[in-house]
Amino acid sequence: MRTLLFTLALLLGASAAQALPDLVLLVRHAEKSAEPGRDPGLSEAGERRAEALAEALAHSGVRHVLVSAARRTQATAAPLARRLGLQAQVVGFEGGVAGHVAELTRQLQALQGMVLVVGHSNTLPELLQALGGPRWPMLCESSYGQAWVLRPGALAQVLQLRYGAPDPEREGPDCL
Repeated sequence: MRTLLFTLALLLGASAAQALPDLVLLVRHAEKSAEPGRDPGLSEAGERRAEALAEALAHSGVRHVLVSAARRTQATAAPLARRLGLQAQVVGFEGGVAGHVAELTRQLQALQGMVLVVGHSNTLPELLQALGGPRWPMLCESSYGQAWVLRPGALAQVLQLRYGAPDPEREGPDCL
């Protein structure tokens, strides 16, 4: 946890002259429950991971939280948002993944400071690239502990981290 906070502080300090936002922290929603339906909540492991995220970022300086309309993204962000007294902004999925990423990018351009985005295995690599970062593979279905810290812009810098309980072994060569 101290390493994550130290790294965030270094990147934030290095981006003082950077346009908006200073830093974007991207994480996938935590482990989803096995409940039937298209919009499951979090499993017990997911709730623990959401708490681990809140603990890791409690003193990071997050000023804004963006989530999708899915219950699992909102539940992942909820412990941190509560702790920081923030209201998560819900970004819809109009226009599919491309429309969602475009709307996230638009909203991010109006924000300052550090922003947490809680997304999905198929939206985070797209958003990372849209903000000037490199192209990353999709996340494996069982991958929930990945996090990226991005200083957006023409000379974007990105740091890949892990948080919470370890994920199981990768499912294949084409995903993280």
